[in-house]
Amino acid sequence: MAPKSVSFDPSRDIPPLKGKVILVTGGCTGLGKQSALELAKHAPSQVWVTGRNAERAMASIAEIQAHAPNVAIRFLELDLTSFDSTLKAANIFLTSAPRLNILMLNAGIMAVPPGQTKEGYEITFGTNHLGHALLFKLLTPLLLKSSNNPPRSDIRVVITSSNGHRFVPAGGIRFDSLATDGSGVSISHRYGQSKLANVLYAREISKRYPQLKAVSVHPGTIKTDLHQSNGGSLLIRLFQSVVLPFVGQSVEEGVKNQLWASTATDIVSGEYYEPVGVSGKGGTYSANDELARRLWEWTERQLDTHVKLGEAKHSG
Repeated sequence: MAPKSVSFDPSRDIPPLKGKVILVTGGCTGLGKQSALELAKHAPSQVWVTGRNAERAMASIAEIQAHAPNVAIRFLELDLTSFDSTLKAANIFLTSAPRLNILMLNAGIMAVPPGQTKEGYEITFGTNHLGHALLFKLLTPLLLKSSNNPPRSDIRVVITSSNGHRFVPAGGIRFDSLATDGSGVSISHRYGQSKLANVLYAREISKRYPQLKAVSVHPGTIKTDLHQSNGGSLLIRLFQSVVLPFVGQSVEEGVKNQLWASTATDIVSGEYYEPVGVSGKGGTYSANDELARRLWEWTERQLDTHVKLGEAKHSG
């Protein structure tokens, strides 16, 4: 018997968020913007949204603010393909926000041509996993501090993954491809291993930081411009224009799973959830603790040098 999904209505089921501070990456478009908007309706103290385009962000913030005129909606410039940008964004947030209750790592790209981040990592993996991992690492002290501050001690880290995490190369993640442009890996495997990394990272966070509730979520098949704004392939463009209008869900529907994961009382830290609130449907490697440990240790090695260099640069 298939697991039953949860009935979830954001307007009814999101509890009051008074006093909470929320940060949503990719919060100016698509699922991120809708998440910020729905959460803002429940009167948190602050909602921060990240993006790369300040002009586009202002229009999104105005729309969110119209639904929540008494909530502080703030923009944080963030380019996940640049560790320097991520360090700057984290420093701004840490000097401005008193706490952090919900960290929604939502931004992402798919179906992009081979390429590399500013630090030389495969661009899909670098954006979807490494950039977010660095942001989480930098914000971890504030998350832990917030968890020790009752009554606001229910701290969530929600990572937007995808059921595409099932479509990966043998072994789950091609570690030898991650410091290349990825041209030796198929476009579906580049995306799949980045989304598997999201699942495994949430799982590992839950083990290393039991004070936090960390989960990964699949939003469903959604009508968004995820690939179009990032140079998607012809095949994906055809899927978007011809197939998706008939099978894709609205953003309003697709956002429910990550909103549920951000606010429901019965989530299990470390789980991967499909819409809405359905666990136990991960892929071959999604519960592989050895791969999760290896990913964590590899990630830490990549980040440590950059964090130290960046901190020295910004403190000077």
